[in-house]
Amino acid sequence: MIIVPGQAGKDLCDPELGMTRRDLLRVGGSGLLGMSLGSLFELQAASAATGTGAAGIGRGPGWGKAKSIIMVYLQGGPSHLDLWDPKENVPDNVRSAFKKIPTKVPGIDVMEVLPKLAQVTDKFTFIRSMSYTPNGLFNHTAAIYQMMTGYTTDKVSPSGQLEPPSPKDFPNFGSNIIRLKPQNVPMLPFVMLPRPLQESNVVGKGGTAGFLGKAYDPYTLYPDGDDMDLDKMNKIKVDDLQLRPEVFALRLQRRAKLRDALNAGMREIDAAVSDFKLNEYYDRALSLIVSGRAREAFNLQAESPETRDLYGRNTFGQSCLLARRLIEAGTKVVEVVWPKVANSDNHSWDHHVELTTRMKNQSGPMLDQGLSGLLTDLDRRGLLDETLVLAVGEFGRSPQKGVSTSGNGNSADGRDHWPYCYTAVMAGAGIRRGHIHGQSDKTGSAPLVDPVHPGELLATIYQSLGIDPATIVYNHLNQPRELVKAEAVGKLYA
Repeated sequence: MIIVPGQAGKDLCDPELGMTRRDLLRVGGSGLLGMSLGSLFELQAASAATGTGAAGIGRGPGWGKAKSIIMVYLQGGPSHLDLWDPKENVPDNVRSAFKKIPTKVPGIDVMEVLPKLAQVTDKFTFIRSMSYTPNGLFNHTAAIYQMMTGYTTDKVSPSGQLEPPSPKDFPNFGSNIIRLKPQNVPMLPFVMLPRPLQESNVVGKGGTAGFLGKAYDPYTLYPDGDDMDLDKMNKIKVDDLQLRPEVFALRLQRRAKLRDALNAGMREIDAAVSDFKLNEYYDRALSLIVSGRAREAFNLQAESPETRDLYGRNTFGQSCLLARRLIEAGTKVVEVVWPKVANSDNHSWDHHVELTTRMKNQSGPMLDQGLSGLLTDLDRRGLLDETLVLAVGEFGRSPQKGVSTSGNGNSADGRDHWPYCYTAVMAGAGIRRGHIHGQSDKTGSAPLVDPVHPGELLATIYQSLGIDPATIVYNHLNQPRELVKAEAVGKLYA
């Protein structure tokens, strides 16, 4: 067999692994693309072929109707009572400062901060019964991890704070999807923008491929500028698509040694990889590089001023527009993360203080225009029928103002974290239009009927993409685990 001098190539994959067939494939393809995308595609295909487990060919309502998914992740936890679950005849410390307004669908009302979304309620379902009982999940990071992976973390403090991302983490649902449903077009399969998931100094927890390996990490587009720079999406650069410089440098350093080894053992390599479809994998890699599809998708300037205005000329609105462009170009999973640190001020959803002012002037109008614009644009282009759209946060806000449920201080005009009842928006790919699923009680404190756990929401996503939620994956200890321990919510589908 061939021995490659120097360190094994582990800059892109799991460091605990020894020399494997994947390493051999890196050798076989190093001369073409410098050990880059070709081996990544091979890794994805090999893992998908062996990782579907014994779950079988699960079927159910909405099975396989979605070709892609856009998750609009409202990190910070928006108040359902002040957005889209109006309550009347409630105590003063529960009542919203906003008035309810009718929508396009008779019998469905929202709060006055969402006038544009009110005109497109015929395109989606409100899930007003999202709910879970926390196990140390009162704060953002652990709740985000659960929403994105379907699992609670092993190490969580009573406040819900976590350690940084780890290769042992459960994968983000997007990573599972692109592993089990590989791309058939030369396009980035999974993109996260315009900022990472974050609470305080914990950045990216729940946003990686975890134990699946870095090959399934999302491509992250985080334009320059801080969260208060609402024009940052105009700073997207084509060189954002380049490989990390340090990875490329490591590859170059190995190239001389690899060349000598290849020359000495080419016959053995040919025999060893004859059944591994190298031409196919490297053709796909080369196609992604030279096709220009990804670079063109990131070109927001190609859109008309009217379309850009439809979404709103701010970071969130233009991120939603870019999500549509990516899906149109062939990306399978796009996660639009609300452009503010989860536990922060201004247009964050973490409204412990100044809820009325901040929601009226900052977060409310941005959400209203961006989400309504996305749904309108997808629908008129015929994309909503095959694109699943989900807007949700990690929890809602407490019905009572000025009380502490998480150890945080709250003003008389602030609401604390509330995982027991909140609202999500779901649309496309066979999801009912103009519909309300579930019902909360008089004060929005708990579901009265049809509660939906975050895990069930993920199971519904998998089912829509034609993936059995019970499919087995193997963690870093080679232990079998279901994608999610939940079933899809069949009542959500038309």
